[in-house]
Amino acid sequence: MSGICLSQPRPPQQGLQVPCFFIFGDSLVDNGNNNGMLTLARANYRPYGIDFPQGPTGRFTNGRTYVDALAQLLGFPTYIPPYSRARGLELLRGANYASGAAGIREETGSNLGAHTSMNEQVSNFGETVQQLRRYFRGDNDALNSYLGKCLFFSGMGSNDYLNNYFMPDFYSTSSDYTARAFATILLQQYGRQLAQLYSLGARKVIVTAVGQIGCIPYQLARFHGNNSRCNEKINSAIQLFNSGLKRMVQNINGGQLPGAKFVFLDFYQSSQDLSSNGTSLGFDVVDKGCCGVGKNNGQITCLPLQQPCQDRHKYLFWDAFHPTELANILLAKATYTSQSYTYPMNIQQLAAL
Repeated sequence: MSGICLSQPRPPQQGLQVPCFFIFGDSLVDNGNNNGMLTLARANYRPYGIDFPQGPTGRFTNGRTYVDALAQLLGFPTYIPPYSRARGLELLRGANYASGAAGIREETGSNLGAHTSMNEQVSNFGETVQQLRRYFRGDNDALNSYLGKCLFFSGMGSNDYLNNYFMPDFYSTSSDYTARAFATILLQQYGRQLAQLYSLGARKVIVTAVGQIGCIPYQLARFHGNNSRCNEKINSAIQLFNSGLKRMVQNINGGQLPGAKFVFLDFYQSSQDLSSNGTSLGFDVVDKGCCGVGKNNGQITCLPLQQPCQDRHKYLFWDAFHPTELANILLAKATYTSQSYTYPMNIQQLAAL
């Protein structure tokens, strides 16, 4: 069942549905935090941002990311700023801490250079809470009440597989752990990080499953399977993590973190649906990047000043790893108003709590 084919959602009620929006994650939602870092995980050059009003900002796509589109549906008049640039009173409406190549594990993504791991992102949010305390004149109850109305998004785990577990030349995790044991350890660590966000005031939290990364152009360019075009070994490892994450959400909502309401966002199912129902949504190309090099435009990601495909609306993938703006917008609309990919409620309902 595809939940992507939705009519346009009604425009948000007048004004903001939540006072602030805090974002944690990796390159799928990074909007510029990696720009000043010594890293290969950077996107502050053309043709990235070719369809974004401000041009290349560090977003790893041609236009808006999933959280940009979601912020608009929630009634935010402007995009949530990257933490690296957010200042002063601006922090009252949120910040984006996401960092390309980041993972749940500290070592994840170090093959690409510098980045801000989930541990550091949580710690940066801790700094933000300290700053916000000043605006509430040290009144912790008022601050907690304010943060309790805000929305938190955390999309983590992709790099723990792509740039860790399935990179045996660089990391020993795949020889140290079975796929099941690795998922268990990741979830224990992630559970601690999410509990830390809770202790800092997060109450309405969206957590995402890892998408179907065995089927992204990067994997399709490398994998030679007999009966599947996708790398199912990667997909089945990811599904162990995803089902554990959904159970964690059930436990948290069942009283493990009193007063918290978590929503599980099934990016695995949505990426599968976008790929299999792509043509009905106007995507003519679901297995190649719009910009990239080699087989499936997936062997090397989009290079500076490279000429991307002309019609970005026809492509599901922007580069070897990341969806196009249109895919991000469709997904934001689907998860905001419908329950096809959200459990136990959609994002509009979570915002209204």
